[in-house]
Parts: sequence; structure tokens; C-alpha cells
Amino acid sequence: MSLLAVDKISKSYDGVLALNRVSLAVRQGTIKGLIGPNGAGKTTLCHLISGLERPTSGTISFGEVDITGKEPYEIAALGVGRTFQALQTWGNMTVVENILAGMHTRLPGDFFSCGLWLPWIHKGEKGALPEAKEILESLGLLGRWKWPASQLSFGQQKMLELGRALAMQPKLLLLDEPAAGLTPAEVKKLSEKVCQLREKGITILVVEHHLGMVMEIADEVAVLHNGELIAEGTPEAVKKDPRVIKAYLKGGGVDA
Repeated sequence: MSLLAVDKISKSYDGVLALNRVSLAVRQGTIKGLIGPNGAGKTTLCHLISGLERPTSGTISFGEVDITGKEPYEIAALGVGRTFQALQTWGNMTVVENILAGMHTRLPGDFFSCGLWLPWIHKGEKGALPEAKEILESLGLLGRWKWPASQLSFGQQKMLELGRALAMQPKLLLLDEPAAGLTPAEVKKLSEKVCQLREKGITILVVEHHLGMVMEIADEVAVLHNGELIAEGTPEAVKKDPRVIKAYLKGGGVDA
């Protein structure tokens, strides 16, 4: 059963095609890897799924809901969380405040009541604190929960961004280049964490240049090149696909 279905999605900018009739599905409870060279359209596809951009044509379904063109907050409320290629943590907020911000779809209040810090806002955040600390503990960040996020290392901020996405209690998690800039030890820790999330029933679409990580953790891999889907299948099958070797790896093969 597919939790996410992308059907013939195209996206153009001033007549230039970034994605050309791309179709793929992510089965519920699995990790799907999305790889391809720079400019292949991977992040564009993430933006379309999460509602940050709208497709030129085609449809996107989440479960039985057509989310094509819906606003980001509407898609998030349905259970789609994501991280970003460039760090999007709020450095002037504490580590735990970053996690609580990820719970915005579940906590009471609106823009004005939050701005005025009305009593029910304070009560809601206080009640959510144990859950936020539990998320931080699972990521090895509990000891820094009162720190400003800007004082964390780059790798720790990557994990914090993952924690903020998890605070949404997502059914589908989009990870855009989660291993970029991490040390080998941090990549290993991240891989273990992503696999644990799959075991908990979270469906994951991971966009990544770190081929070793993708080939190790993904159940299926899709390959984009010049905005088109050129291969899809198991990691072993994709590694041997001549189109992938020629177009993505320029004949060098896939070293997983």
C-alpha cells in the first residue's frame, strides 16, 4: 500500500523543465531513497510534496487525500514532516523551544494568542515538555535542552532539525540531504536513527548524495536525472542499472 503517490508531476520555471512527468510511490512503512546529480530535481520534488511550491501539472496523493497545491500547513497537519537541505533551526531559541515549535499543529492557540502568551498557550507548552524532552533524549540532545540552538555543533543542529520534524508526529518524513556535512560517525548514527523510525512505522523519503547511506538503509531507490525518473527498484538493482551508471555515475559504477 502506497502512502505517497506522485503521478506525472511536472514543474517548470520560466519554460525550463525542472521535473518532467515524474511518477513514483512510497510504500507505507518503508524507506525510499531518492538520488541523482545536482540539478536533477530532487529538492524540487520535496518542495512540491510539502507544499512549498506548486506543480505545473500532475497530482500528488497522500493516502487517499489529493494534496496537490495545498498549503504547507495543511499538508503538515495531515502528517507530512520534513527537514531541509540547508539548516533551518532557530539559533536564538533554545533547543527545547525548537522542538516545541514542531508541535504547532497539535498545540492550542493561534498567532495572536501565542504572541500575547495567553495562559492556555503556556499550559499547552508545559504539558508538551515531557514529550519534547523524550525526543531530545532519543537524539542524544537532552543534556543541552536549555542551550540556544546556535551553540550546538553542525551535526547536533542537523539532529535537532530531525527532532523538530518528529515533534509533528509525522506519518511521512521527508529528509532532504540529512547527511550533508556530517562526519562518518554522525552519518552512522543518523542511519541507525532513520532505521529505528521505520521500525516505529514512520514512512521515509530520503534525498541524499551519500550513496553508501542510501544503499544501506533504503528498501527502494529512485533515480532522477535532468528532471526525469530514469530508474527505480531495490538498491542492488539500481546499482547495476546501465542508465544509472551512464547518466548519474558517468560509467564509474556505484560504490556502496
